[in-house]
Amino acid sequence: MLNSPSSCSSNIINQSKNILVLFSLLLVLSYLPKTNSLLFNITNFDDPTVASNMSYQGDGKSTNGSIDLNKVCLSTESNVIHSWEFSSNLEDSNSTTSLVEGNDGKGSLKTVIVVVAVIVPVILVFLIASIVGWVIVKRKRKNCDEGLDEYGIPFPKKFDLDKATIPRRFEYSELVAATNGFDDDRMLGRGGYGQVYKGALSYLGKIVAVKRIFADFENSERVFINEVRIISRLIHRNLVQFIGWCHEQDELLLVFEYMPNGSLDTHLFGDKKSLAWEVRYKVALGVANALRYLHDDAEQCVLHRDIKSANVLLDTDFSTKLGDFGMAKLVDPMLRTQRTDVVGTYGYLAPEYINGGRASKESDMYSFGIVALELATGRRFFQDGDFHVPLMNWVWGLYVEGNLMCAADEKLNMEFDVSEMKSLLIVGLWCTHSNDKERPKAYEVIKVLQLEMALPELPLDMHDRAPPIVPFRQSNGPSMAPPMTNSLITSGR
Repeated sequence: MLNSPSSCSSNIINQSKNILVLFSLLLVLSYLPKTNSLLFNITNFDDPTVASNMSYQGDGKSTNGSIDLNKVCLSTESNVIHSWEFSSNLEDSNSTTSLVEGNDGKGSLKTVIVVVAVIVPVILVFLIASIVGWVIVKRKRKNCDEGLDEYGIPFPKKFDLDKATIPRRFEYSELVAATNGFDDDRMLGRGGYGQVYKGALSYLGKIVAVKRIFADFENSERVFINEVRIISRLIHRNLVQFIGWCHEQDELLLVFEYMPNGSLDTHLFGDKKSLAWEVRYKVALGVANALRYLHDDAEQCVLHRDIKSANVLLDTDFSTKLGDFGMAKLVDPMLRTQRTDVVGTYGYLAPEYINGGRASKESDMYSFGIVALELATGRRFFQDGDFHVPLMNWVWGLYVEGNLMCAADEKLNMEFDVSEMKSLLIVGLWCTHSNDKERPKAYEVIKVLQLEMALPELPLDMHDRAPPIVPFRQSNGPSMAPPMTNSLITSGR
């Protein structure tokens, strides 16, 4: 029998009733026949604040088969008994030196109680763990039965868009009327798997962009559902606002906010007025903020996988909005990278993604680096007259020679902040580092562009170690396209 002390050892007794709490102490009671005494020993396993081995020896007669823990009071509370071990060399006799004198029946009962107190909770915990494990396995098997889409996302046979999205569902007739029957005069852009039309929802007082996904495309429904599932859970000032959707009469339609100033590529490489330096720098920061949200701040990490100047859209005041999430992918938080089919736009794809299909935050940052260099230089990734010289290689050559400022866009007429221009060019080179582990995170890019963090020192052999880009296997995905492909949500009419 253990007598509960009134002070610092009380936690031992109280918590010993629940053997399955955090185990940390071993308590051993031993009978010493030569001295007719009991040895009480506590051994600590993992708390350095308690002595590793404490013991107490008392006279067996005087204790009447009990030990008072007040006499061996520990200096530290909140200890937990790890297990009990009691052994005795007493012979079965009527000697007055018996451990539990005249109480053999009671002693046996206490032993049974201790055993039950230990075994029953263990069995209960085991059963609960088994049930939980069974439920988890059953759910995983259900997902497997439903199948994974080509982007690695569980793809149920019937996806309830009404329950899954906050944006509203439009009637097909509403969008036909809004786009004047999808008139060619309302077309804003065309991409690898659809067209975008300007629409007027008079009853809402809204001008919208309606993306019409090609119904005859092999994976059109999966692309449609993938974009709805991802963009409907994302809300950020630098992402195109998703308004609603329509899946009716074999039509797959997505409705977004209208971007009056169109896409970035039309300003950098098209016939639209060239953007001032302040606007370009603002655009770079906007895209970086969008990526920080997707990679780090969203409920679940999202890889965009198709970042390019054609998917960077500009609002009335040239606020930046990243669009087109048809190829985006939700990431398993336990995995750093995920193997997928190669989708996106060639020229903006990271080498490790092309060669091995490893989509990651770093591959998104590589694409951002190309956009940053386009903003600073006003050149496409592949210049028409120098198709064999990638943009980053051209800028890198100037950096190594010490002539980095020669890469600045001539259309700016030297009207730019030199520190900002240098920062944007070096950020672009940093993001296109051949070693994906050396590329910056989105938040680091933001700090550098805001001049809150020192520019990195780029090793001069940075691109010497770049792996050769092997001919990639084109995915069945719709977005693998040449550099001149226009955005699906370009506008400006």
